[in-house]
Amino acid sequence: MDPNEKSIPEEHHVPRTGKWLPQDHRIHREWLGGIIDHVDQIPKELHPVLKKFKDMIEGNTRIYILFSSMFEQIPKKKPYSKSPTGLPQVRDYKHMLSVLNHLLTTAPSGFAAFLDPEVNAMLKEVLNAWVEFLCSPESAQVLGNDSDGWFGETGKTDLTATANIGVTSYKFEDMYVCEPSAKYYGFKSWDAFFTRAFKEGIRPVAGADDPNVITNVCESKPYNIAYGVKARDHFWLKGQPYSLIDMLAHDELAEKFVGGTVYQAFLNALSYHRWHSPESGKIVKAYVQDGTYYSEPLFEDFTESHGADKANESTGQGYITATATRAILFIEADNPAIGLLAVLAVGMAEVSTCDITVKDGQNVKKGDQIGMFHFGGSTHCLLFRKGVKVQAFPESGGEHNVPVRSKLAMVKS
Repeated sequence: MDPNEKSIPEEHHVPRTGKWLPQDHRIHREWLGGIIDHVDQIPKELHPVLKKFKDMIEGNTRIYILFSSMFEQIPKKKPYSKSPTGLPQVRDYKHMLSVLNHLLTTAPSGFAAFLDPEVNAMLKEVLNAWVEFLCSPESAQVLGNDSDGWFGETGKTDLTATANIGVTSYKFEDMYVCEPSAKYYGFKSWDAFFTRAFKEGIRPVAGADDPNVITNVCESKPYNIAYGVKARDHFWLKGQPYSLIDMLAHDELAEKFVGGTVYQAFLNALSYHRWHSPESGKIVKAYVQDGTYYSEPLFEDFTESHGADKANESTGQGYITATATRAILFIEADNPAIGLLAVLAVGMAEVSTCDITVKDGQNVKKGDQIGMFHFGGSTHCLLFRKGVKVQAFPESGGEHNVPVRSKLAMVKS
């Protein structure tokens, strides 16, 4: 546990996979309360995309019922019922849209509704509007060196500690491609900072000449390893077994992985967000499968007698491999002991922005870039066929990330 976590009272401590949000729920509640207070005191006209969202809710009886029911399902008990002001935090869909309206110009510092295809299509439009801002020069303002800025003392310390993985003691500018003397280290937008690249040599390719060494696709922490994975399984139930056909979007190649192995790991909020090929070979097929936003497993519902699961995102890691927007890449490895493998890069929550940077038929070397995540949280999987003798994966629970392009596992020839 992070030493800072020890001072958080148990009733306010919420484990966060990848630490995309504060571990102390009071900080998040205070932040949200401030946003709501601002929105309530200074109302403004909805962004065009949110007007369209509102019209969709009010013009579609099914979706209107879903959103109305979603807010009615919030238990009328602490800590869900009231904010520090004595009012529900977000009271209804109109209030939700007002809050989203504010967040559309701010950079990062009910289940059925979120599974509905029309709702997700609308959410994608809303998030695309936010993406425009996160790619703009205005979004770089959060990269300042003030106490709340990403390059302030705390932010810079955390960024360098995460990248040094407890082994090295480099400065930020020693590890990442940047301009230390320029404003915001030369990053022109939030997205440019988020997708920053390592300098050559900082993450060397392990076993470059050994085809039996499988390298890590992302800078990430191990989450799970599963063997003998089924073609179809009940991924939405507690335990969330992997369901290959759903993970691979009913692709005709999915059957080749039945009975095989799945390795999953998640990315830290402070980490490097580009993906690299685990083996040398050829890109057989690569595409992005659209999915849901903000959807959680059905067993995560809460009632008057059952609160939300404090493990939050971590309990949905397996679930989102079959439901969230994800990049699916099939690679035919040069090593015949591996053959066809698959990489899943899964967007979590509001992100779901997966950028593939290779093409079908392209040859790649082990460690070459194959894509990247934009804007926020993410997880990824490596899939191997039945009969591929892959072993020596890292164990979960470690303090630091497993470096990208480092040795992840070995395969027996």
